[in-house]
Amino acid sequence: MDKISTDVLIVGGGTGGTTAAIQAARHGVKTILATEFSWLGGMLTSGGVCAPDGNELASWQTGLWGEYIRELQRRQVGGLDNAWVSLFTYHPAVGAAIFADWIKDLDNLNVIKLGKPLSVIKYGDRITVVVFSNLIIEATITIDATELGDLLAIANIPHRWGWELQSEFSEPSAPISHNELTNQYAVQAPTWVFLLENYGDNLIGNKSISSTANIPLSGSSFQNTWDNYGAEKFLNYGKLSDNLYMINWPIAGNDYGRGLNRLIESTTAANEFLTEAYCHSYNYAEYLQAELGANYGLANDIFPQQENNSLLNPELKIDNSFALHPYYRESRRILGKTTITEHDILPLPNGSVAALPVNSKGEVNAIAIGNYPNDHHYPGCDFSLQPKSIKWGGRWTGTPFTIPYDAIIPESIDGLLVCEKNISVSHIANGSTRLQPIVMNIGQAAGMAAKLCIESNCQPRELAVRTIQEALLQDRFAPAAVIPLFNLSPKDPQWLYWQRYYLDHPEHYPVDGNYPQNKLDNYCVTRGNYYRGVCHLLGEQNYKFTITYPQNIKQKIWQLITINPQINQQLLDLKNEGEIEVIGRLNFAGNWLITEKILSRVCN
Repeated sequence: MDKISTDVLIVGGGTGGTTAAIQAARHGVKTILATEFSWLGGMLTSGGVCAPDGNELASWQTGLWGEYIRELQRRQVGGLDNAWVSLFTYHPAVGAAIFADWIKDLDNLNVIKLGKPLSVIKYGDRITVVVFSNLIIEATITIDATELGDLLAIANIPHRWGWELQSEFSEPSAPISHNELTNQYAVQAPTWVFLLENYGDNLIGNKSISSTANIPLSGSSFQNTWDNYGAEKFLNYGKLSDNLYMINWPIAGNDYGRGLNRLIESTTAANEFLTEAYCHSYNYAEYLQAELGANYGLANDIFPQQENNSLLNPELKIDNSFALHPYYRESRRILGKTTITEHDILPLPNGSVAALPVNSKGEVNAIAIGNYPNDHHYPGCDFSLQPKSIKWGGRWTGTPFTIPYDAIIPESIDGLLVCEKNISVSHIANGSTRLQPIVMNIGQAAGMAAKLCIESNCQPRELAVRTIQEALLQDRFAPAAVIPLFNLSPKDPQWLYWQRYYLDHPEHYPVDGNYPQNKLDNYCVTRGNYYRGVCHLLGEQNYKFTITYPQNIKQKIWQLITINPQINQQLLDLKNEGEIEVIGRLNFAGNWLITEKILSRVCN
């Protein structure tokens, strides 16, 4: 068996692993990315979640996540404003092409399709070698970026799987004792995402879903799947351009959670679960076509043809309208130097942000920003959690929080970092930390930390967190924020000053998440159309806009929203009804006018 050596080995070509590899390689570190699938990007591409959630505000669009959004805006024909679950929806192939283009010119990045790792070799308490079926790779720093934390298991690294009771972390949303829910669902349910297409009258090109494969029934009921929504709103949830629809629906939909422990029991048990999950999702597609009409069918040629379906029953042909693998919401989770719990993601008392993490040295330990509301998926169950959302820019968004560096470092193993859903986090808090933009931010930070360890010839636990923070803030390719500030876009010339200020003075971090500004800069607007109309202030962060020009727009009343801090402040300054002129974009699924600039402020 061949053996090769590298500075940094990243196992897993998903969202976190791909960004970690790009970050390390851009800075000149010899890097190998070992992946299972032909597309890089994981959840964002091969997993089919082409409607990413969280980190949508302009101030959170930093680092590689911000770079990814700007590339999507540039490349996606038909734009990104098509759904109501996300402000950014795109074709999976467009996302995959972005990652492919980012890596193709990185001579020191070697992407190898190797399948799953088989074993790990340690030298004392340090991981040195990872063994695959036909290759042995020796590395100074290894990063576990697998979807289910595979290295944690095969290297016998202490980790968690599933629920913690309230007695462990005193989390308000954790169960006091094990119950029917915790017994039925060991972790959050994955979803095998697929894309539908509305073929209209062109039934010749439409796939009749029930006749394309011999799929066994999953035994699940999909009745009432869009109750309280209706068919149109259900479809618009994950609408893409070109009459495509991402189907990732939790209500009597394609979440699948039967026997979740099988995912980590054995290869045979995992394959059994995956086969059932695919069949369940296929059955759901068949149900949707029967309910919506024959003009709705599986979209053609969305994902690469699966080479051998090695994870599934070899007799089962995976349709290329289905993602290459399920969207996994939860993984094995490492026991790190610190564990993120629900307390770390909930807002401060009377505040709009979570507390900054501070380590034993009194240093702010933050390396990545997230803001998604806590959200758990258990089919057929409504699991309530402590709310962590606020109104901002005319709509709801999540309370921002940060990921501490100590959560991606093992408690006692050297030579290893993690950067996927396998970070050190409780089961409850994982509902916020698992989302695509947050994992992308974690991946960038892990890649930067690995690069710095190679340069300094040190272990991850020996690396000063301020060194990582400064490297991220001043990254010459994609500077990344580490302190959440609602009213400070990375385009602002004061951005770096205030990021450093709150790193130096965490005691001054404002509970409302706004730095003490004197003015708001006018940000350049590059996208949008001109609209004139009457603004109606209906309540706190609730703005209706009646379009008077252009007159050819049939739908007149829209919800005025923004992701721009300057526009948010201008909307907050509105006192009563009046006429305004704006530059923005219409999103028909959300009934939103996404405002980029207010040209005249006459609502006084």
